[in-house]
Amino acid sequence: MRKAFLLIAPAILLAGCNAFGGNQSKSLDEFAVARNAPLVIPPDYSLTPPVAGTISMSAQDAQSQAIEALFGGPAPRSQTETSMLERAGRDRASLGIRSTAGDPDTRVVDKGQATQTIIAAQPADSEIASAQTPQQ
Repeated sequence: MRKAFLLIAPAILLAGCNAFGGNQSKSLDEFAVARNAPLVIPPDYSLTPPVAGTISMSAQDAQSQAIEALFGGPAPRSQTETSMLERAGRDRASLGIRSTAGDPDTRVVDKGQATQTIIAAQPADSEIASAQTPQQ
């Protein structure tokens, strides 16, 4: 009798969970299908198809036209910005200055001996990084 009660009691309790408003979810109605809007032909923007044998626009021309359409071309610099650039010497800057400044051998700022040793350290094969700095 006790074994029968242990088997029947959980079944009754679990069956009652749904009867009293437990997890009640609506089933899907397969006949309630939404209709899509009809396809619409876009307005004619007076585009002409390409003619065979003519030169097409290059990718660079298309990119420059897209940038021009999006941003409207270069904005004029203000008098203050122009004056600041002239005083900074923008006409005297070399073309590859960014590559030179990013080079570890370039001494733009006094990095100190310890920093230079760490920067110049060879990559190691291990996952643990280590660098030996000279003791002064």
